[in-house]
Amino acid sequence: MNIKEYTANFIDYNFDGNLPFKTILKKVKKGTIITDYDELEKKVYFLIDGIVKVSIMKNEEERILDFIFNHSFFASYSSLLTNNPSDVSIKTYTDCTLEVVDYLELKKAYTFSMIANKLGRIETEKLYTKKVRREKELLTKTAEERYLLLATNYPEVLKRIAIKDISKYLGIQPESLSRIRKRLIS
Repeated sequence: MNIKEYTANFIDYNFDGNLPFKTILKKVKKGTIITDYDELEKKVYFLIDGIVKVSIMKNEEERILDFIFNHSFFASYSSLLTNNPSDVSIKTYTDCTLEVVDYLELKKAYTFSMIANKLGRIETEKLYTKKVRREKELLTKTAEERYLLLATNYPEVLKRIAIKDISKYLGIQPESLSRIRKRLIS
């Protein structure tokens, strides 16, 4: 599903199929850095197929903030919105197919297009809700509860993402995750 199909199916059922901004289709290999640390973000991406990893460094150690799955928008939003260098790295976890949108062109479309405004607003609301939910989980749930939520809500994660990366996402050591998994299986 591309941005046009996504917009018609999830944003506005009356969408006529004409986006008020250009998109560029890109196929990228696993391990490709989309946005690197200290790079200025200038694009917004829509993931058609694949998995993308968003990470940050703390004390020379990678922490995974998020995994992006099919039919999702992503960018280094803090860089994009503040025009400051990115404090995160965005990297393809698998081979991916994306659509790329120039952010300045998208911002211009906001000034005259109701569909661009609606798409931006709904996607911002989804992102905010997702971030608040994750923050609450990190502050109020145990590691085991967070793992169970992940397994329930995103079972594909457990099949397609390495245990060491799941543990980085959950904020625990791989050994702790192994103990949790062993306890849940028995």
